[in-house]
Amino acid sequence: MEPTGIKAFLKKKNVNITVQTYLIDALGAMAFGLFASLLIGTIFATIGEKSGIGAFQVIADYAKSATGAALGVAIAYALKAPQLVLFSAATVGIAGNALGGPVGALVATVIATELGKLVSKETRVDILVTPGVTIISGVLIAQFVGPGVAKFMDGFGMMVKTATEMQPFFMGILVSALVGIALTLPISSAAICIALSLDGLAGGAATAGCCAQMIGFAVLSFRENGVGGLLAQGLGTSMLQMGNIVKNPRIWIAPTLASMVTGPLATMMFQLTNIPAGSGMGTCGLVGPIGIYTSMGGGTKMWLGILFVCFLLPALLTAVFGEMLRAIGWIKEGDLKLDL
Repeated sequence: MEPTGIKAFLKKKNVNITVQTYLIDALGAMAFGLFASLLIGTIFATIGEKSGIGAFQVIADYAKSATGAALGVAIAYALKAPQLVLFSAATVGIAGNALGGPVGALVATVIATELGKLVSKETRVDILVTPGVTIISGVLIAQFVGPGVAKFMDGFGMMVKTATEMQPFFMGILVSALVGIALTLPISSAAICIALSLDGLAGGAATAGCCAQMIGFAVLSFRENGVGGLLAQGLGTSMLQMGNIVKNPRIWIAPTLASMVTGPLATMMFQLTNIPAGSGMGTCGLVGPIGIYTSMGGGTKMWLGILFVCFLLPALLTAVFGEMLRAIGWIKEGDLKLDL
């Protein structure tokens, strides 16, 4: 039966009010916007600082300044916005990010984009109405909710960071496990860490958890997926295993246990710290280790920490836990197979 009334209009305008749309698709797009601006800018800034090549710093400044616009366009694109709405979302993203950080940009852009989609091509003066509605509603939402959102996210992030400094062992386990799980789920751990400004020891623990998931699944599934799977997961994302996790959640146990070991090692033994842009990335493009280097600046302890926490221990621990799970029949041949 075809929907009628409001439901039919929303369907016609491609407005899908679902958790998938707003908390998975939009949040994932927000992460891509951050990657293409703030995160790559941070990497260029580090290269410029360490190499002394000023051009990298100039590029970094421009990339970072585009964060709000990149967020707006990325989120609107994920919501399948028409062209005028998509382009107008750049302004909304700038306002949302300036007043409420990445989450402020997310909220303002989502609402503005959906309102813009509703009025798109409904009048003869669409060239004025659609961007007008999108920008005005977005900026007003940013002004209304942005400061509160920013205050809440900053406060929550500070609470996590303070707790990690006070209880590095227990919080190392908790932060590492939870952020690592978020990385493998179809949401963005990177966006979450940036939104919470998760740096310092908490950032180091988060990195440990992400690396444990990526390197862990890469090694655990090597017999099924070979070198291609090793690289796709180890340098790409462990999210590739989400379909297999749904079929057999027990395959998630080994890398998660590994993260619960490497997290406190990161906070207590190696005292690894990271920047928000690198905390939730793990070994994806080696951004996590680069973030640690950006935060700590070098030193034998740092390099040993990166080697053991980000690479060796996740591989070794997950392999050991995985063999134990295979021995009791919780993981069977083919459970980790990817269609690469």
